[in-house]
Amino acid sequence: MSEIGKNKKTTIYDLAALSGVSASAVSAILNGSWKKRRISASLAEKVTRIAEEQGYAVNRQASLLRSARSKTIGMIVPKYDNRYFGSIVEKFEEMARERGLFPVITCTRRDPALEAEAAKTMLSWQVDCMIVTGATDPDRIAEICANAGVPALNLDLPGSRAPSVISANFDGARALTRRLLQHSPANAPLLFIGGRGGDHNTRERLRGFLAAHQEAGLTVPETHILLCGYRAEKAEAALANYFHGHRDAQSGFFVNSTISLEGVVRFLSGQGMLRGEPRRAMGCFDWDPFVAMLGDDIMMVKQDVGAMMTEVFRQVESGISGTALTEIPVELMV
Repeated sequence: MSEIGKNKKTTIYDLAALSGVSASAVSAILNGSWKKRRISASLAEKVTRIAEEQGYAVNRQASLLRSARSKTIGMIVPKYDNRYFGSIVEKFEEMARERGLFPVITCTRRDPALEAEAAKTMLSWQVDCMIVTGATDPDRIAEICANAGVPALNLDLPGSRAPSVISANFDGARALTRRLLQHSPANAPLLFIGGRGGDHNTRERLRGFLAAHQEAGLTVPETHILLCGYRAEKAEAALANYFHGHRDAQSGFFVNSTISLEGVVRFLSGQGMLRGEPRRAMGCFDWDPFVAMLGDDIMMVKQDVGAMMTEVFRQVESGISGTALTEIPVELMV
């Protein structure tokens, strides 16, 4: 095979001449879009080899043609706005790099369309597998990944088409509610604030919440269940609406995330109720050490991110398969 003059920079046209294919085919191979052009893997490998021999700066995607794995692992995450998801991202990056993998992460803002778009884009970059965190429609992403021959694993929120690693939401919510009822001076049903009735975690936490009340011989009125989403301003508005019709209520609070807790604290503080008497029991299914600045009487549930990510990478390394659900115990921070 002839060699391009050493003083001349190799171009795509030179590679086309050496490999006997069109310049557009060479370009598609080197930028990683050769599959869309229905170019064979053997031809793609041939062009990649010639490009490397000629010292051409090959796109990283193209150089991956010669290996079965890209050593790139993708993660979709819904938000960066609380410690829980921030910890997941940080631990994911740390553990991926320890294993020689390159982590690619994108935030999809709980938007199903963005989730699907992100999954397709990551697949176009040849990720080896996809970790789908807190997705609104995990089964849709699992289907997209399956069609591309890439394994997917659900984290935080489960799906039915891929294995899932989540927190023990029912057990944690029941334990937190039991403790709150023990410390509630009003001996009355608590308010459940935050979350969406359509997602698995909220349903399981609400189930644990109701189970603990039933054990205590208490009935929870429907008006005490404020499924207002996770945004702080939604929680604040839901509480304002509740207390407008229940001015003398002394119920305690089960708050479904630290984001919702921001709204709860904002409302109570604005009404002079945060440190009022009698003290209302307050707990949050989430954890942030800064909450201690509000006083030591707010109970929290800490999800074990380290154990969750250890299980995720155990499955990545052993080969992601099946649809099993793995629940990781949580810790009650009292």
